[in-house]
Amino acid sequence: MSATLTVDPKKYARLASRIIVKAIETEDEHDHMVAAVERLMDKGEDRLSPEESALIETMAILIQAYDDRYHPLPAVAPNEMLGYLMETSGRTAKDLLPVLGARGRVSEVLSRKRSISKEQAKKLAAVFKVAVDLFI
Repeated sequence: MSATLTVDPKKYARLASRIIVKAIETEDEHDHMVAAVERLMDKGEDRLSPEESALIETMAILIQAYDDRYHPLPAVAPNEMLGYLMETSGRTAKDLLPVLGARGRVSEVLSRKRSISKEQAKKLAAVFKVAVDLFI
């Protein structure tokens, strides 16, 4: 959805008129907008029109803003985040050797005996395709 799309303003307006696209102020509005995004996503990303893709992107920004304001995520220690990302991606400590170096260093980082350096954070962010600040 990050590619530049040519959006027909009339088609977009017609599509956007089906849901009120505005700043979300209540949990009901949040739920309604999430449901609208899910309905569009159920079509499949490759089947969305440029107008539908643009609308999803707009609604996602509004949903994220509401979530950030009313449901902020708790801060997570960088080492915990690394463990979580490893678990969800199926990576093992062995996969971190090229990034963190020696096996002992990997173990120390995962057990919170050693913090993650800025250089390691950059490498981990590239490996997991996430923001560097998750590891700092």
